[in-house]
Amino acid sequence: MVYESCLAKIDLLKVEIDKIRPLSPEILKQLKEYFRIGLTYSSNAVEGNTLTESETKVVIEDGITIAGKPVKDHMEAIGHSDAFDEIYDLAKQEGFTEQDILRLHHLFYHRINEKEAGNYRKTGVIITGTVYIPPKAERVPMDMKKFIKELPAYRKKLHPVEFAAHVHLELVNIHPFVDGNGRVARLLMNLALLQEGYPIAIISPVVRADYISSLVKANKGDRKPFFNFISSMACETMKDYLRIIKKI
Repeated sequence: MVYESCLAKIDLLKVEIDKIRPLSPEILKQLKEYFRIGLTYSSNAVEGNTLTESETKVVIEDGITIAGKPVKDHMEAIGHSDAFDEIYDLAKQEGFTEQDILRLHHLFYHRINEKEAGNYRKTGVIITGTVYIPPKAERVPMDMKKFIKELPAYRKKLHPVEFAAHVHLELVNIHPFVDGNGRVARLLMNLALLQEGYPIAIISPVVRADYISSLVKANKGDRKPFFNFISSMACETMKDYLRIIKKI
């Protein structure tokens, strides 16, 4: 499927959302919990996690394990939920640091592998489904510092949704961790959106093939399909956000 840029629609939706603000603390809490489950389920499912959305909700909210489902899938759900809380805290500040990224990874991954959680990889990695080869392990710290240093300029130059997509793409390209890079990239993308007053953007596992395809094209030098894809996802989630507010 070909995705067109939705930035004009997003701008209109943002105006509509801003007219309804400020929202009450009760509604904000309900929205946060709604998107906690939606983002945790979808982001994990894109990476092969077998928990359904309703199972993800039970694991996170009730602490109940799902019979026949891998322990790792439960740990990913709980870890992602913890990291989700962190991006909401970080959204109160301007920008984010290298340490913020490391903490997000640690929160998500420490139940799975404490040794690797919050630490850059020490080995090379291969991204399945693409010929792109991430930087060698010894380059990761330097590339991450460069990534952080360049963010303010990109934030000024790009539309907030395009900036969020840029953040996602750059982190995935560096691939700084042994595992969890996609999850952290999507969390960081959503942190960038929250800091600019936009709702969470969810990438449904239904469009996983299109998502991966746009990432592969970006790795080959054509970033437009990825930016368009992310803007489309952001647009759909903003519509959902407005629907929920009006229903409440």
